Amino acid sequence: MRSSLNSYYCILNLLLYCSSSSSLYSSSCHLQGQFHLNELHKTGDVVLGGLFQVHFFSDYSDLSFTSEPPQPICHGFDITGFRLAQTMAFAVDEINRNPNLLPNVTLGYSIRDNCIEVKIALRAALSLANGQEKNVKLERTCEGTPLVLGIVGDSSSTHTITISRILGLYRVPLVSLLFTSVILQRQFQVRAMIQILKHFGWTWAGLLISDDDYGVHAARSFQSDLGPIAGGCLAYTEILPWTNDRTELKRIVNVMRKSTARVVIVFAHQAHMLNLMEEVIRQNVTGLQWMASEAWTSAAVLQAPHLMPYLGGTLGIAIRRGEIPGLKNFLLKIRPDLKYNNSNGNNLVNQFWEHTFQCRFSPTPAGWIEDGGALCTGQEVLEDEVAEEFLDVSDLRPEYNVYKAVYALAHALDDMLQCEPGRGPFSGDTCAHLQRLEPWQLLHYLQQVNFTTPFGDQVSFDENGDALPIYDIMNWSWLPDGRTKVQNVGEVKRSSLKGEELTLDEDKIFWNFDPKKPPRSVCSDSCPPGTRMARKKGQPDCCFDCVPCSGGKISNATNSMECISCPEDFWSNIQNDHCVPKKTEFLSYHEPLGICLTVTSVLGSFICMSVFIIFVHYRSTPIVRANNSELSFQLLMSLKLCFLCSLLFIGPPRLWTCQLRHAAFGISFVLCISCILVKTMVVLAVFRASKPGGEASMKWFGAAQQRGTVLVLTSVQAAICTVWLVSASPAPHKNTQYHSDKIVYECAIGSTVGFGILLGYIGLLAILSFVLAFLARNLPDSFNEAKFITFSMLIFCAVWVAFIPAYINSPGKYADAVEVFAILASSFGLLVALFGPKCYIILLRPERNTKKAIMGRNNHSNN
Repeated sequence: MRSSLNSYYCILNLLLYCSSSSSLYSSSCHLQGQFHLNELHKTGDVVLGGLFQVHFFSDYSDLSFTSEPPQPICHGFDITGFRLAQTMAFAVDEINRNPNLLPNVTLGYSIRDNCIEVKIALRAALSLANGQEKNVKLERTCEGTPLVLGIVGDSSSTHTITISRILGLYRVPLVSLLFTSVILQRQFQVRAMIQILKHFGWTWAGLLISDDDYGVHAARSFQSDLGPIAGGCLAYTEILPWTNDRTELKRIVNVMRKSTARVVIVFAHQAHMLNLMEEVIRQNVTGLQWMASEAWTSAAVLQAPHLMPYLGGTLGIAIRRGEIPGLKNFLLKIRPDLKYNNSNGNNLVNQFWEHTFQCRFSPTPAGWIEDGGALCTGQEVLEDEVAEEFLDVSDLRPEYNVYKAVYALAHALDDMLQCEPGRGPFSGDTCAHLQRLEPWQLLHYLQQVNFTTPFGDQVSFDENGDALPIYDIMNWSWLPDGRTKVQNVGEVKRSSLKGEELTLDEDKIFWNFDPKKPPRSVCSDSCPPGTRMARKKGQPDCCFDCVPCSGGKISNATNSMECISCPEDFWSNIQNDHCVPKKTEFLSYHEPLGICLTVTSVLGSFICMSVFIIFVHYRSTPIVRANNSELSFQLLMSLKLCFLCSLLFIGPPRLWTCQLRHAAFGISFVLCISCILVKTMVVLAVFRASKPGGEASMKWFGAAQQRGTVLVLTSVQAAICTVWLVSASPAPHKNTQYHSDKIVYECAIGSTVGFGILLGYIGLLAILSFVLAFLARNLPDSFNEAKFITFSMLIFCAVWVAFIPAYINSPGKYADAVEVFAILASSFGLLVALFGPKCYIILLRPERNTKKAIMGRNNHSNN
């Protein structure tokens, strides 16, 4: 590419050689070489240039730099390219016949063939800008009109970019057939194709490009835009060779065949596709969805019946279709120039005639007549049956752009010539003059053009010289009778507000698959909600695994890159696609565990009440009177409170239940243990009073002292609870540390020290009661209450010693359940151990509930 550009500048430097004469104001330029190849001319007051591809191939001899190189030879006549040239000629002729546009000015044209070769295109453009006169004399005023004021063409991006760089130095207008800048046009085509990919969910595609600016820049645009716009990526990118390189084409088709991508985008020219399809047919690669750039979307040569099993269903971007009334009649009137001198170049009309009728004009090539070749007379009849492709004006696309380009130049020239002297846009408010027109003056007016074509399209340019692009979406339909129909199935256009707007009529699209539905072309299926995308190492971005969200994280959209954590009070649902409130857990009255504990608590309270009623009813019997009935009643009431306080641990925690549960538990149990402690002390005092000289000990354990002791001991616990509640009150707390998917609704104890002191005080009284009862265990049978107290305290202490580790290791509601169980177990232990034997005697063995029986056992013991 770099060597080619170097040759362009050499051509530019050698094209003209200017020398100064002795005169101060006179100089002359000598043309160092003329360029006559394939051309078409019409004289006029103002001449417009045209560059079109009228031949597919060219033979360019190697440059030895020892002799002047011969003119290149072009072959492979391109009917479509010639029709573009004739469309320009028609537009010029139509303008000349229009009295309202450029009156009194005759337009002419000078059209050149680029032979699809950039070197030829550049030389043709320079010859249009410089002219072909061998000697040009420059006068002092430098007056005169250049050969062409503007050029229409070229259709190739590489050609247009190269030519514009040279002509731009001289500010010669170049109106591309794309009717916008080649870079904008190419980018828009890419983005239009990406919109189609996005519409059908094709995120995995292969890309084939031509080895020129047209393909290389398109590949860059695809690589940068495909991911952000459509979330897709390219499975492969291959460069198609310009020549029929069988080895390279075989390698490329192998890549296509082995790839999982079912969509193939080809951003190249029809010559590339012809070579490629030979290898595709050879390897019988079917089942692909082709996408065509505008360079080959309308190529009739690729719509042959033998190619349709492979290319049927192709979706392509095409230049917007338009209608040009009168063009077909103009084409039918084309006649060859029998007087044209072929020594100064080849007349394109004559070449078209020879190609269409398979004849040669005189002088014919050597051996042509001898080999049976026909001689062209110029009287052959041009009709649809002979030149069907050339005369088919039902689908005018690049031709329509040529037509608009010529009219744009004409309107700009018309506006320029209507300038009022003294109110012009140029220096000193001057206007341009027909006799001294400069291309840059026309360029100024071209940027302000605004007109409407007969087809109804408005033509105008923005500040960059670009029109808002609009393209048709074409579909290659393979009809049952074997014919091919290229139909319009939608359009894509750029809006200044909305960007690219895609419109598709899917019902009209022909799919070359069974069933007749769009194919799937993805590297990895979309990750559903509830999962996230995990990139596969070493593979493109659209190849990924779907990893389920977990740990309270969700994804509520397809193809999420990451999982989102739910708020603290929420958790992911089973599908992990949205957050739901966490289940709140607490010891409930409605669950089996809560029901069992509630029933047990109520049962214990009922038993206490029953025992209380029995003791009241039998309060005058010896066994009740012998066991300090007042303390027994107090003990039964405290035990009932112990059973009932356990209900505060069941149900949803509230501030008052959290504050009351431990206070009620602590005070109830201290009241109970205080009664037991005082009762134990009374037993010891009674025994001591029964000994000689021990009568004085009972005065310290009268009824008032007993009540006072119980009250004082209970008041200490009440004080502890009060300080605890005031300094660090227990409160409801939503704990999320135990379980990630649920909230444990519990009562935070507020102060561990306060709770510890409460339990420690209960334990201190229980141990003291146990010790005193243990010391009194060997008293006479009539005072065997100490044995029952010892046993009850042993049960109590065992329960609460086991409670501590169980409580610490039980999470959530089970901690409350353990505490309730400890309360109930210790309460039942005290109730059964202290009152079970007495109830047994009262209810089942009344004969033993006599003073004699009790004293008898005592006497028996003394004996």
